[in-house]
Amino acid sequence: MPQGGGQAPGPIAAFTRFVLCGGGIGLLSSLAVAALATRLPWILANTVITVASTLLATELHARFTFAAGTRATRRQHVQSAGSAAAAYAATSIAMLLLHLTVTHPGALVEQVVYLSASALAGTARFVVLRLLVFTRTHHHTGPTASTPPAFTGVPLTPRPATALAPAA
Repeated sequence: MPQGGGQAPGPIAAFTRFVLCGGGIGLLSSLAVAALATRLPWILANTVITVASTLLATELHARFTFAAGTRATRRQHVQSAGSAAAAYAATSIAMLLLHLTVTHPGALVEQVVYLSASALAGTARFVVLRLLVFTRTHHHTGPTASTPPAFTGVPLTPRPATALAPAA
């Protein structure tokens, strides 16, 4: 159950929310990277925008996408940053390959390549965030049918039948 008390959204609803939040931030980030790249090297502009957008997206995902109902924890920010680092690497490699293969690709081609790489990386991020970062775990105080009891060091041996029978 989410920390805020609401129901966790199913995978379709969560993915829809992820696309709206993450995709919206991704589109804005794409424009911001292009604008910032006019003043900074592209790789540095991508780094700055990736850090800022990751912080914002993690908060939105905690509160809205995965319906935790509260702010993202430090652990969730760190884990989300790890998945964002992988996405950053994917977009950077895609842009590097573009510039190695096309001398002057133009802004439209750059945007198509960047957004395509972002979409692929974003889908992978959704899986990571849903299954690992914003997963719902229930803490049990004792063993369940699926978890065997812990070994205490005392072997479980049957008592002799005479020890269980009443004295005559």
